[in-house]
Amino acid sequence: MEIKYINYFKNLLGSENVYDDKAHLIAYCYDATRTRYEPDAVLFPRDESDVSEILKYCNEHRIIITPRGAGSGFTGGALPANGGIILAFEKHMNKILEIDMENLVAVVQPGVINMHLQRTVEAQGLFYPPDPASEEYSTLGGNVSENAGGMRAAKYGITKDYVMALRAVLPNGEIIRAGKRTIKDVAGYNIAGIIIASEGTLACITEITLKLIAKPKMSQTAMGIFPSVEEAMNAVYKTMAAGVTPVAMEFLDNLSINAVEQKFNKGLPKDAGAILITDVDGNTQDELTQQLDIIEHAFLENGCSGFKRAGSVEESKNLWFARRNASQSITIYGSKKLNEDITVPRSKLPALLKAIGEVSKKYNVTVPCFGHTGDGNVHTNVMVDGSDPKQLEIGHVAIEEIFKATVALGGTLSGEHGIGLSKAPFMHLAFSEGEMELFRSIKKAFDPNNILNPAKMGL
Repeated sequence: MEIKYINYFKNLLGSENVYDDKAHLIAYCYDATRTRYEPDAVLFPRDESDVSEILKYCNEHRIIITPRGAGSGFTGGALPANGGIILAFEKHMNKILEIDMENLVAVVQPGVINMHLQRTVEAQGLFYPPDPASEEYSTLGGNVSENAGGMRAAKYGITKDYVMALRAVLPNGEIIRAGKRTIKDVAGYNIAGIIIASEGTLACITEITLKLIAKPKMSQTAMGIFPSVEEAMNAVYKTMAAGVTPVAMEFLDNLSINAVEQKFNKGLPKDAGAILITDVDGNTQDELTQQLDIIEHAFLENGCSGFKRAGSVEESKNLWFARRNASQSITIYGSKKLNEDITVPRSKLPALLKAIGEVSKKYNVTVPCFGHTGDGNVHTNVMVDGSDPKQLEIGHVAIEEIFKATVALGGTLSGEHGIGLSKAPFMHLAFSEGEMELFRSIKKAFDPNNILNPAKMGL
């Protein structure tokens, strides 16, 4: 980046908040995809006013900006694919500004770590449910930008269900407020809803108002063992139809079970077609018992060969161990994991898993699956040798077929990770050209000079 631009930012922010040295450029050039694009500089705004001045200057000089939280995304949403500036929020804009106990609201800056908010509000008897797997390090600004989910989504929903209002800066530097701190708000367009999941392409979020709820007093875990994936998938949606909504309903297929067992030797049923792990919560043990009775009955009606209830916190942790360690375990099947997070209506889960099995056989690739079946979200992992270009090519062809099967079942390309760069080539599978043009029109209305995170989501 030209010296005059760097000097402008150093004068604005102080030299301690502006970096163009190689160490910072490398540190901010990748995310969980491990794909690398070096920026020209990394800026750490101190407050909303700084963000406004930065965007205004960059818009006037056509300098590209990529907003970034913790860089934990799986699709390249925070990668500076076209160079320019990384706008990093974790250094200064990382404070919980308010916890309103009367209205059950938290006001936070975008750099707040998800788990930090959870622990802070739980200490006061409140609850913020969205819990992405990256909760210990991902930021709430990133969660909103990607509309993050998590294991508790089956009962409590995802990030968008808890965002009441946002403050954000448009690419021209104008500061806007979208939404209100009220339960009802039907005045004007839902601008907050448009900014949520926009992957930092429309505006830079500077403040988030989040809904909180009362924390349930108790929870309990159970696990069901099934002879086949199909029976397990049938049990998922039939459990929901039976009148109970678990906090979480997670599954592992046979490949995932065996990978965890090979790595950790936890005594898992290696001959099982699938296992389902579920959590329920409530305020009395009677509530938990009633819910688990309904779940057990639904499981047994759909082929469950064994049902175990955790009797302690330690037993609960043991039941959850396999699910929490599935992702790292499946690397026994290949050095490169092509990980997708497709989602279908729950009733279509049996058909989806059958289609994935057919793709696996067709291309002779190993595809272990696990995920959030309580909300229809399946993590498919096409495993290949990352050093073999031919295997990589076959893997990507298999992924495209899985996407096509997902869309044909009424599903979507992503339930959690977003589109970013890695799924952009597949947007045409899920959206018509008219719909894509509408997306482009929205992008142009917010960002006519296309300076804010361009090239993401196929826009």
